[in-house]
Amino acid sequence: MNATLQGIGMTSARTRKRLIANLSDAGIRNTKVLSAMQDVPRHLFVDEALATRAYENTALPIGFGQTISQPYIVALMCEQLLDVEKSGPVLEIGTGCGYQAAVLSKLFEKVVSIERIGDLCRQARDRLFSLKFHNVHCMHADGFQGFIERGPYIGIVAAAASNDVPEALLNQLAPAGRLVMPIERGSTQSLIVIDNNPDGFTEREIETVKFVPRVSGIIP
Repeated sequence: MNATLQGIGMTSARTRKRLIANLSDAGIRNTKVLSAMQDVPRHLFVDEALATRAYENTALPIGFGQTISQPYIVALMCEQLLDVEKSGPVLEIGTGCGYQAAVLSKLFEKVVSIERIGDLCRQARDRLFSLKFHNVHCMHADGFQGFIERGPYIGIVAAAASNDVPEALLNQLAPAGRLVMPIERGSTQSLIVIDNNPDGFTEREIETVKFVPRVSGIIP
């Protein structure tokens, strides 16, 4: 691993391990998720001025009114998807800076990631390519419409809070697949899990969260 990937000081391997220990203490138990979180260089997905904060367990701004999600939330959502004992592609809604897509790429064979903001999509695509995350396909589109051509998906994860569950996503969820997303419930947001069972969809709530709100359409 070269010096840029490995990091120094507040971006060093020691600092990363401290974050992983914090995630474990917070309840993340899946060793594959923890290993992926340790391997992905989060400091390369944020502005250089924020690199020293990259391994804090907090969300950080990435421009365009968006954030890179809190590591705990990324780990929690990935852990929920890994409970699905089925192979196939996963769909991410809201590429952002590409960090969660990179973590997902360590856990699944293929990742389709959709971003509605053109500049963010292009930046993430270039970053993921340069860091050799070649099993991620980034698209500039409205993620809540999904991408039926590459489905159905064994897992779908959304990084923006919606006031409903789009039917388009449910239709693209494979049998025995799982959807993980935040839903607005009154003045709060809840992270929910929806499973596609033989007798229909079932839903359960995980915990209270805080995400940027869903916005429809695309920005060139």
